[in-house]
Amino acid sequence: MSRFAAVAFDLDDTLCRHDHDVTALYRRAFEEAGVEPFGEPDELWPLLDGPPDPDDRVGYLGAGFARLAAQHGRDVDPVALAAAFESVADESRVAFLPGAGDALAAAAAAGPVGVLTNGPEDRQRAKVEALGLGDLVDAIVYAGDLPRRKPHAEPFERLTAALSVDGAETLYVGNSLSYDVAGAHNAGLRSAWLRANPDDAAAPYRPDYVLDSLSEFPGLLAEGTTTEAGDGR
Repeated sequence: MSRFAAVAFDLDDTLCRHDHDVTALYRRAFEEAGVEPFGEPDELWPLLDGPPDPDDRVGYLGAGFARLAAQHGRDVDPVALAAAFESVADESRVAFLPGAGDALAAAAAAGPVGVLTNGPEDRQRAKVEALGLGDLVDAIVYAGDLPRRKPHAEPFERLTAALSVDGAETLYVGNSLSYDVAGAHNAGLRSAWLRANPDDAAAPYRPDYVLDSLSEFPGLLAEGTTTEAGDGR
């Protein structure tokens, strides 16, 4: 028996990840923009400022390309380059993260299941359809189409209302401390942080549980099995 009435998941980098050949996509963007390539994808990602902005992904990527161009001494239009990158990306090219299928099945056995993503529906629906999530979950909330996104409480409240459950009895699983864990806390939900690196610390946030893989999730749901955060790590 589960200790929760319902479970909800973040989408990107929690349930799924892009399945592109990132280097090929990066090169295609330069070709589309008519710009001689410079740098590598691994150089671009650290230059991006936090999580993507659902309202302005081109501007978000453009800022990273502007920083990368400055590092390589190149004079380019970073916004045009970012727009080219967006135009060649295929949002349907996604794959479940390891353990995601079993995590969804365990959640469904325990009660209603939801997905809450900060992206807008016109961007995220392709991922949802490619993964077949419409047949696996009971409600999906696209916070990018709401007045407030995570970490505000409103998207979480929309989700628990759609699932007809009390937020205090709902567990939300996500990979972002500042969006998923903080947002769940603000809305009165319990939170499970899916961390990318076992050495990553949760402080100053306080997730109720910490997962190093979704394969650990069925055990978290099982009564009497705990992976509580404890010391904040």
